[in-house]
Amino acid sequence: MRTRESSAAVGAIASSGAAPKVVIVAGASRGIGAAIARGLAAAVVADIRAEGGTALAVQSDVSTHAGVAALFDAAEATFGDGAASAGGSAETRPRVVHAIVNNAGIGMPAMLSIADTPDDLVDSMLAVNTKSVLYALKEASARLRDGGRVVNISTTIVATSVPGYGVYGASKAAVEALTRIAAKELGTAARRITVNAVAPGPVSTELFFAGKTEAMVARMAAAAPAGRIGEPAEIAGIVAFLVGPDSAWVNGQVIRVNGGVA
Repeated sequence: MRTRESSAAVGAIASSGAAPKVVIVAGASRGIGAAIARGLAAAVVADIRAEGGTALAVQSDVSTHAGVAALFDAAEATFGDGAASAGGSAETRPRVVHAIVNNAGIGMPAMLSIADTPDDLVDSMLAVNTKSVLYALKEASARLRDGGRVVNISTTIVATSVPGYGVYGASKAAVEALTRIAAKELGTAARRITVNAVAPGPVSTELFFAGKTEAMVARMAAAAPAGRIGEPAEIAGIVAFLVGPDSAWVNGQVIRVNGGVA
């Protein structure tokens, strides 16, 4: 998405035999984010509600610290203990959120060399792709529940180093560095919060197709052994695992979901 405003689905996701868990999915209005939100429910709010979950949509500028904090505010106000969650500092309020998936991002409108990338695009990409994750980690350190989960969305471009994606790749390489460091800072015995990243290859989304010709898409699909690009649901399944109970010993990892491209 080109704008710095990002839709986020904030939902209480019920799992069999367990109390519902509150999950924030930043960038959930379409594409991979929508698939993640739907997958965690069983994104768009109507789909989650149709599956029997509880959800709300929040419009927030995640390139700012205040915008990211607003997502936690909305979760605490909606799913927390009313008066107990209102007011006070983040450190003193009850922790409500179990996980945050940092999917909000903007891609290259076209393949541009580093030299040809406009300064305003550099600023926007670093603000949305990198700063939003940094601010989410800052909020998570104080407001995520013990034993919680952080999943950041990176890209296989970091591994393949495709020309024309320099700034985009740099914005996501920073996300991978933040992931590894935050995993050590938040994964202590006291907090037990895991921080991992999922790095998709080409995926069938509006963001991927923007600015590409059919020949370019075909060439990218051919790079995978199966000769195709991925589907959003195939990324969502990995995210669901990382948010779930079976991933407690997976921490500080970057999982490249690209069909064998890299």
